[in-house]
Amino acid sequence: MLISPAYAQAPAAAGGDAGLMSFLPIILMFVLLYFLMIRPQMKRAKEQKTMIEALQKGDEVVAIGGLIGKIVELSDQYATLEIAPETKIMVQRPAIQTLLPKGTIKSIQ
Repeated sequence: MLISPAYAQAPAAAGGDAGLMSFLPIILMFVLLYFLMIRPQMKRAKEQKTMIEALQKGDEVVAIGGLIGKIVELSDQYATLEIAPETKIMVQRPAIQTLLPKGTIKSIQ
């Protein structure tokens, strides 16, 4: 006939070793992903948490919305910021993005 018979390929001599070598690039990609993306993000989150826990009355901060203010009151969940003379707002502590050096508000007014 015109169709030749098909034969199964013989198994490789080192069958277990070839299976591990096929997963090696995937394993390397996960290791690279961990060190380039996941680890730095966890480090930044830890630094942010430490900064929020260390806040105290009188600190000058930037809130997430870009509001610059001075902390006048603190509670467990909220911080009261004075954004202008006699103008106070209450924000959640995690909404505080950056701690500014003392005197920043006076220097930009």
